[in-house]
Amino acid sequence: MGKDVIVACDFSSAEATFNFLDKFENEARKPFVKIGMELFYAEGPSIVREIKRRGHKIFLDLKLHDIPNTVMKAMRVLSGLDVDITNLHAAGTKAMMQAALEGLTRPDGSRSLLIAVTQLTSTDQQAMENDLLIKEPIDQVVMHYAKNAMESGLDGVVCSPLEAGKVHETCGYSFLTITPGVRFADGDIGDQKRVMTPKAAKEIGSDYIVVGRPITAAKDPVAAYRRCVEEFVG
Repeated sequence: MGKDVIVACDFSSAEATFNFLDKFENEARKPFVKIGMELFYAEGPSIVREIKRRGHKIFLDLKLHDIPNTVMKAMRVLSGLDVDITNLHAAGTKAMMQAALEGLTRPDGSRSLLIAVTQLTSTDQQAMENDLLIKEPIDQVVMHYAKNAMESGLDGVVCSPLEAGKVHETCGYSFLTITPGVRFADGDIGDQKRVMTPKAAKEIGSDYIVVGRPITAAKDPVAAYRRCVEEFVG
């Protein structure tokens, strides 16, 4: 997989999702789609199968975080959906990440890419210290989580675009960075606190960017998607 824009389909129903995806019916480039908790919990595995049938790559963003055995069994179920990328929380420890990798790997050795979430882009230093009682600098925490994920055999991390370059320096350039918190220079940052433009994310070394409202809520989603691809992929 090369650099790509992943569109966050944060809709509450299959109808809303397909109304959006139908806008790209005549596009040569079908968007890489992120399915998050809201849509998956509303529609279940059938929404994954249908979007895959339509020819879209899928990032299944469920952020698993539980005891190792539970996560292993859950990943074993998700492996049957044959998505392109799925994820979990790095805070679940190395044991949980290794168990997840075991569950995700099929008998023939194939599997989806497995990515760890470091710190959510809605979390800043103040929230981390006051709410989570983690006193170390946020970039140090992110790098520690990234190293744990790499040492556990995962393929990369979800991180802020502000941290993508340092993740590559710490874990190598084959270790993938998937970065939400991307907004156009003339757009609203919403509830994100650590953000960057598509062009800047490209320059700093993000492998994939996840873009939601700047595309899904745009007056012309197709034009917004094209703009994002042009800025990030070129």
